[in-house]
Amino acid sequence: MRNVVALTQRELAANFLSPVAYIVALAFLVASGHFFLADTLVPGREASLRPMFDSMAQILVFAIPLLTMRVLSEEFSTGTIETLMTAPVSDIEVVTSKFLGVLLFYASLLLTTLIHVGLLIYFGGGDFPAILLAYAGMLLLGALFVAVGVFSSSVTRYQLLAALLGMGILSILTFVVDQLGRWRGGAWRTVLSYVNVLGQFEDFSKGLFDSSAIVFFITGTLFFLFLAVKSLESHRWR
Repeated sequence: MRNVVALTQRELAANFLSPVAYIVALAFLVASGHFFLADTLVPGREASLRPMFDSMAQILVFAIPLLTMRVLSEEFSTGTIETLMTAPVSDIEVVTSKFLGVLLFYASLLLTTLIHVGLLIYFGGGDFPAILLAYAGMLLLGALFVAVGVFSSSVTRYQLLAALLGMGILSILTFVVDQLGRWRGGAWRTVLSYVNVLGQFEDFSKGLFDSSAIVFFITGTLFFLFLAVKSLESHRWR
């Protein structure tokens, strides 16, 4: 546990010193502000943050892989992965710390959107329990996206390729699956609707508690972290 904390602190500091992370953060904040003003803070509309959360979830498909592209790819390209592999830390600890470092940075971005919550409550009231569930959904969604990004970064030494791979996987799990689900029927539709990440997130954005969605996000996150660990282990034998 001590190793994980130390490595997480190192990864979190690297995020706060990364120019790419600040560019992504700026784009995220500008986009969330735009969605809030355009879709929520509009006279005559329902006082709900759901449109903002739904739009932000789609933006994260492209934003989070940019945050995660360097976590392991940079270690491979600079050769520092050799130091990590010879240090008294396990592959699980390395992957977990990389994951937590980016997730905490993402959570700090979410905290900045609380100003929208304050404005909504001030002007329109809002449903506070529904807002809490939506933020919980955003954290679970972000955790899954970060896990996919860490896995993508573990299979290549090229950061741009890692970002594109992460975006590709997330696009399949969101936009592609959603479109296929509209065309397919029967058992296929059931399967596709279950693996549709944005579909699983919908209940949270509506302020509804869905235990099956929680299980989906947690198992999906653990699955991609497991793949990242196995990918990192394979580098020991190369």
